[in-house]
Amino acid sequence: VTRRGGGQASRCLADGLAAAPLTSADDVVAVLEDVNRQLYQTGGGEFLLTTVAAALCMNGKLSIVGAGDSSIFLIRSDSLRQLCCGVRGGFIGARKHLVDLHRAEVTIAPGDRVVLATDGVTDNVTGRELVEIMRRAVSPDQVARQLHRLMTTRQAEGRLPGPLGGSFRGDDWTAIIRFFSATSAGASTFDLPRP
Repeated sequence: VTRRGGGQASRCLADGLAAAPLTSADDVVAVLEDVNRQLYQTGGGEFLLTTVAAALCMNGKLSIVGAGDSSIFLIRSDSLRQLCCGVRGGFIGARKHLVDLHRAEVTIAPGDRVVLATDGVTDNVTGRELVEIMRRAVSPDQVARQLHRLMTTRQAEGRLPGPLGGSFRGDDWTAIIRFFSATSAGASTFDLPRP
């Protein structure tokens, strides 16, 4: 969460997830609860706040756990499904007990594409634009490059197109993109500091 120790809180959460043996969504939730307690004790619910959008893929199932204002989208050739919606509030570290966790599970099929995105991306790119970029790209790296180019152009112009309206919304830009195929999965991440 910008100006609320979000960078430090995010690193603490990422370290906790990286160190834990994750075999289910319940394991992810256990780490989130532990990190939430630590952050709340230190920041008192006012500082050290972070959002989370976690996706754990095991045995053809994608388990989703989210809190805060980051989103996860599943893009198929014929549909778009928001698996985790960005909701303001409910951040990790904001309350003594973790609340407002969003959970979902979906079976992954060859050709599925998933993007986890912070509100710095979703506030400045329409869902339609995101779907078009994801469907046309041949790799996650290409999606990352195209999103970066679009965001950089919009930031320079300072204005957003009609459906988004108004001025460009400055915030951290982070997206994790994953393509699933019958034989393997490709993934890419872009993370750009807030200007």
